[in-house]
Amino acid sequence: MSNEVPLDAIDRDILFQLRQDGRLTNVELARRVGLTPPPCLRRVKRLEDAGVITGYRAVIDPEVTGRGMEVLVNVEIYAQTRKTIEEFEATVAAHDEVVELRRMYGSPHYFIRVAVSDNAAYESFLMDKLTGHPAVLRLESHLTMKKIKAEN
Repeated sequence: MSNEVPLDAIDRDILFQLRQDGRLTNVELARRVGLTPPPCLRRVKRLEDAGVITGYRAVIDPEVTGRGMEVLVNVEIYAQTRKTIEEFEATVAAHDEVVELRRMYGSPHYFIRVAVSDNAAYESFLMDKLTGHPAVLRLESHLTMKKIKAEN
């Protein structure tokens, strides 16, 4: 969010409503936040133009698409030169199984969220795509037992 965009209570309510359902019509959104449609649309457009709202997307059930197993992976790398870091990040981010990649402060150096169909698919990803990368020093996998809360 830009520091130049002040958000009032109505803006925050608009953002809340859109997080809950990004397919709301402007008329329904306006009703929920207590505005008429024209000023509501202007506010949404202002929030989009300012980069506060960065996009809209569909939330897909991972089970239906064969990606119901989620693994969180901590990764430490050997060298931490700019070249090594950029190459590692580009390679890992390009894998379809990787749904989130974060560079962390301290150790571990990276947090990767991987979505696959099952244990065999994760083993294949780990052995063929991650473990063999020359920058990888240490990996630690954490299998998700149950997702309690997730902001989509």
